[in-house]
Amino acid sequence: MTPVEPFDRAVVTGGAGFVGSHLCEALLAAGTRVTCLDDLSSGRRHHVEHLLGAPGFTFVRHDVTTPWPQPWPDAARPGRVLVAHLASAASPVDYHRRPLETLRAGAAGTEHALAAAHRFGGRFLLASTSEVYGDPQVHPQREDYHGDVDPVGPRSCYDEAKRYAEALTTAHRRVHGTDTAIARLFNTYGPRMRPGDGRMVPAFASQALHGEPITVSGTGTQTRSLCHVDDTVRGLLALATSDHPGPMNIGNPVERTVREVAELVRDLACSTSEIVPVPAPADDPRRRRPDIELARGELGWEPGIGLEDGLRRTLDWFVAQEAPVDSAV
Repeated sequence: MTPVEPFDRAVVTGGAGFVGSHLCEALLAAGTRVTCLDDLSSGRRHHVEHLLGAPGFTFVRHDVTTPWPQPWPDAARPGRVLVAHLASAASPVDYHRRPLETLRAGAAGTEHALAAAHRFGGRFLLASTSEVYGDPQVHPQREDYHGDVDPVGPRSCYDEAKRYAEALTTAHRRVHGTDTAIARLFNTYGPRMRPGDGRMVPAFASQALHGEPITVSGTGTQTRSLCHVDDTVRGLLALATSDHPGPMNIGNPVERTVREVAELVRDLACSTSEIVPVPAPADDPRRRRPDIELARGELGWEPGIGLEDGLRRTLDWFVAQEAPVDSAV
């Protein structure tokens, strides 16, 4: 890997979202001036409220599927630029509620972010997803596996938005020479997830802490590989500060069944909640585990937070919230 200079400025689209807000924090901690763009359709302003007074941080409420502000804050400053594109609905609740907006974020949103990175001679980082592998027939999933995705299935608005974003990013690199990188994230979890967003960990945590039945889809034997958000952000930054174009898997290769995760959350929460099956959603992947040898070899990155430790941190965060805050403003 060729060493590169750190970033002086960064724009993070979807920067008030779950992963985006953590990325904003990490960039600020590294001395980067950060502009957070978010329309707050699924992100939450309170995720970045504590950063608003920090030197070098700017929040701009903006829909990235429309033309970007001209110029965006700090545009005239010299130095190395990162445009990190994380703006997208990422939870089933959000992308089923806003399928057209999700597709636009992958299409027009990606195109605008790529154009900004190219215009300023910066590095472009796309946060893609393991969902591009669909219900995989190859296990674990390597970056050269093309996946098994239903383009008209119930998850297609999210899957195809990310697949198109990857294709657009690759074409921009080939045609315009834009410095791009594609990260495929696997089941990230941690603080700032919304209890009702339809994803496994916040659902289990909220149910266990409230003594409600913990609902496991189907038989619970389907597997997931969970990566704590701190490890995911380290991986994103490692890829961003490299010269590798990706795609590159960023995830934890430790595979657990959904029922095992439910039992672990219940035990860590000291809950007596019953674990009950519910019908599995259509197109629910049976197995999901990343091959991360490329990230290990090229970036020297691998996750360091074990599942029990990460779930305990996540539960502590949920407990610390006096009440769920789900306001868009």
